[in-house]
Amino acid sequence: MAYERSESTGAGDGADTSALALKILVAGGFGVGKTTLVGAVSEIRPLRTEEQLSRAGELVDDTGGVDQKTTTTVAMDFGRITIRSGLSLYLFGTPGQDRFWFLWDELSQGALGAVVLADTRRLEDCFPAVDYFEHRKIPFVVAVNCFTGARTYGAHDVSRALDLDRGTPVVLCDARDRDSGKEVLIRLVEYAGRMHTARLLDSVG
Repeated sequence: MAYERSESTGAGDGADTSALALKILVAGGFGVGKTTLVGAVSEIRPLRTEEQLSRAGELVDDTGGVDQKTTTTVAMDFGRITIRSGLSLYLFGTPGQDRFWFLWDELSQGALGAVVLADTRRLEDCFPAVDYFEHRKIPFVVAVNCFTGARTYGAHDVSRALDLDRGTPVVLCDARDRDSGKEVLIRLVEYAGRMHTARLLDSVG
């Protein structure tokens, strides 16, 4: 299941309201801004599992281009955002290093879709996430996190460089900005909804 519904009775008029909660993954390479995005958009205090980078970890993880990074996610980030009345998203940020990939299968269970964050300075770092979701037919959008000082590329250029399936959305964003992050999530929900509807119609047909 990609969502949960909960029924509640309004205290004032006795009407029933139905709340929809969707599970979304936020994935991408090491140091691309996953924790930042979840923290920026979450309306609750985000749950983080960050640890200080150790010398041993630096020998394993590629920190090129993110030399100033001092912490890393070792399990997941968690946050929640209400898109509109009756629709909330539960956000699960995945760890970016290969050594934590055993967690991805658990985190992806029941997900409606995913955001793959990309850094154009290290675009190859998001290839594993793109492959993961494509092979499992989990709808995703690629969100290019526009870092200060990084060269700007258009969505079409990024799509070609990543060899994305036709129709996979690519959007530019600032992971630090709540409104920018929210727009990415709305784009994902709309795209994933169309994909799931099309698959349902194909199965019925």
